[in-house]
Amino acid sequence: MSMGPNGSEPTVGQLVANASKDLSSLVRSELELAKTELKKTAVAAGTGAGMFGAAAFLALLAIILLSIAAAYGITALGLHPAIAFVIVAVLYLLIGAVLVLIGARMLKQAKGPQRAIETSKESVEVLKAIGKGDEEPETSVRR
Repeated sequence: MSMGPNGSEPTVGQLVANASKDLSSLVRSELELAKTELKKTAVAAGTGAGMFGAAAFLALLAIILLSIAAAYGITALGLHPAIAFVIVAVLYLLIGAVLVLIGARMLKQAKGPQRAIETSKESVEVLKAIGKGDEEPETSVRR
């Protein structure tokens, strides 16, 4: 630590400079720590995402093989192989259509953040009123 002009106590300016230097050093160290932690987290997240991708690919292959097995199972019941494969394909189309209908219904029910938009508009009105020097307007804040 720096000393004052006569070798005794440091001046206020020196104390402020030292505090500023220490604070910037602390902030740099904290940022370096955060970078290191984020890098480790990103590697772990990337590896996990890759594992999920591989699992999804293998599940897709299993569905394809099970579909072929189902078609051959229907063939074993005495139907022509072409008809058996069409039955399996139609089954998948029906499942897909049901999922589309359910998804469309859920999308119609989805709404934006209406409450947040409303309170943001009210906040803007209050800030405008304060900026003009008016008193706060009457707003009904729903919380």
